[in-house]
Amino acid sequence: MNGEQHIQTITQSTDEPQPQVPKPPQGRDWLKWLGPSFLWMLSAAGSGELLFTPRIAALYGYTLLWALLAAVVLKWFINREVGRFTVCTGVTILEGFKRLPGPKNWAIWLILVPQFVVAIATVAGMAGAAASALILMTGGTAQLWTVIIIVVTAAIVFLGQYDGVEKASSYIGIGRTIAVVAAAVFVSPNLKQLSGGLVPQIPQDVQYQEILPWLGFMLAGAAGIMWYSYWIGARGYGAATNKREEPIDFKQLDRDQRQRLQGWLSLMTFSNTLAVVGALLAALSFLILGAELLRPQGLVPRENQIAETLGSLLGDLWGPFGFWFMVAIVFITFCSTTMSVQDGFGRMFADGTQILLQGFGVRGGRWTNEKFLRKFYIATLLAVLPIGGYLLFGKPVGLLQTAGAIEASHIPVVTGLTLYLNHQMLPKKLQPDPLSFWATTLAGLFFAGFAVTYLLQLTGLVGSGGV
Repeated sequence: MNGEQHIQTITQSTDEPQPQVPKPPQGRDWLKWLGPSFLWMLSAAGSGELLFTPRIAALYGYTLLWALLAAVVLKWFINREVGRFTVCTGVTILEGFKRLPGPKNWAIWLILVPQFVVAIATVAGMAGAAASALILMTGGTAQLWTVIIIVVTAAIVFLGQYDGVEKASSYIGIGRTIAVVAAAVFVSPNLKQLSGGLVPQIPQDVQYQEILPWLGFMLAGAAGIMWYSYWIGARGYGAATNKREEPIDFKQLDRDQRQRLQGWLSLMTFSNTLAVVGALLAALSFLILGAELLRPQGLVPRENQIAETLGSLLGDLWGPFGFWFMVAIVFITFCSTTMSVQDGFGRMFADGTQILLQGFGVRGGRWTNEKFLRKFYIATLLAVLPIGGYLLFGKPVGLLQTAGAIEASHIPVVTGLTLYLNHQMLPKKLQPDPLSFWATTLAGLFFAGFAVTYLLQLTGLVGSGGV
């Protein structure tokens, strides 16, 4: 590694050499840097795409196609702003949130407390959904298989073996997308009804307890959007080449290094776009299959029949082979998503705990060690507590609906805080352009609108289908 590529430790002293930003990859080398975006895409595949999209289609047909498209496109803007912060500053989004004005670490508490519930409910729900596939394959009980899945997936992440699984999951995810896209074409969707779904409309009998979790988990929820900051940081995008405790000092960057950051932003945008396109193709395909195959039969993916109902998506087209192929997809997708959730939450809660303890003056010891904290949270918050949560409630769809509603409601918070950080901390040339800024603002308002309407319906102030 030459001196130009070497990453210097960032300090505020003017006697230190200028911090170095590595040259961004060029040409085909970009393909080697797509991992974080694919991991981000896969982290929500088990809920937003595979579970809730066929469920929404079975309930409402194509009438909410416009909301699906809006959610995916708007999350592209939100995710890019979170990625922009870490690429340019070199620190995680939570490290940025702790620098917001006001009482110490108020934003960290605002993020972590709701996500504590999301973490438990998501792992329990994902594992329960995967267990519904094993019951079909081998028999046994939902409780037994759910506990085994949580223990095994947590052990893989705990022992640091997730990277290899991540690569295999990426290939499986691509194969799953190809299969469902082919099936959606094969089923010959009703183009008139499909195009009618592009017109914004709300079904008369809509229940926002179904819509909000779907939109919240579609592509990625609030947590998944924040995890993107950790994954691109771990991969070494831009200024995030070394583990930094402080954001990079932009005053020490010359013109060439700022241009390099622009190159990294272009790579991050390209990677983000590929992930969104892949997720959109899968989501549209599941919507078509659900509307054309499940809705006419009155089939809706429910609790411990998730795998059996989703298996009919391909079983009705390709017979027994298609059914069992889809059941296998259900099992693999929910298990891989469970692991990505455990990995992402482990990183986020470890980082958040370090920040909070530093705020209380704790410096040193194992409770400020990132590796120890990650393993602690994987073993407790992401294994023991989800097992207890599932054994107590036993409803994977219900658990995921709870998590998804919180995620959707949390997205406007993450969006607003991130836009403020990028405006306050980044040089003008690295800030989002006006189009990106206002599109991201619109994204936050979009999810806030559905969240408020859900709360109004929950309290009885708005009836079904009312806006």
